[in-house]
Amino acid sequence: MAKLTILEFPDPRLRTRATPVGSVDGALKSLIDDMFETMYEAPGIGLAATQVDAHKRLLVADVSSDKTEPYALINPVILQKDGVLVSEEGCLSVPGYYEEVERAEHIRVRFLDRNGEEQEMDAEGLLAVCIQHEIDHLDGRLFVDYLSEAKRQRIRKRLVKDKRHKSADAVTL
Repeated sequence: MAKLTILEFPDPRLRTRATPVGSVDGALKSLIDDMFETMYEAPGIGLAATQVDAHKRLLVADVSSDKTEPYALINPVILQKDGVLVSEEGCLSVPGYYEEVERAEHIRVRFLDRNGEEQEMDAEGLLAVCIQHEIDHLDGRLFVDYLSEAKRQRIRKRLVKDKRHKSADAVTL
């Protein structure tokens, strides 16, 4: 397994719409494993393939406190949404920022599992929020898109500035 690099906002590759996965093969299973390793190490509770510059409709999630409930969803499609949940969200691609976002409290989602088998699952609460957040990534959308333009621009400027400082600190002599 290998830790992958997570793209950070405002990287334009995060706006790429992911393409459906045609078949579940060894390379895809390796990507799933690498995404779990990357997500856990970050640490995070969800990661979309788009965030690691692999533009396939694939996401991984594990909202358990002990990392024992991993989900890999290939070609996920939300079939049903209901309820409203406003919760504070963060994002591995927007490090250090947390804002309240409104999402559906309960969803029903259809997907292929890591063995290529079609599944349907009900998710609620944090898992539902996480899946919706990651599907947004697959559609080229970020949680900052739910914020005002002014907030989004402040976050963008701060992240660009922080990245410049990190690059300047990394200069070797």
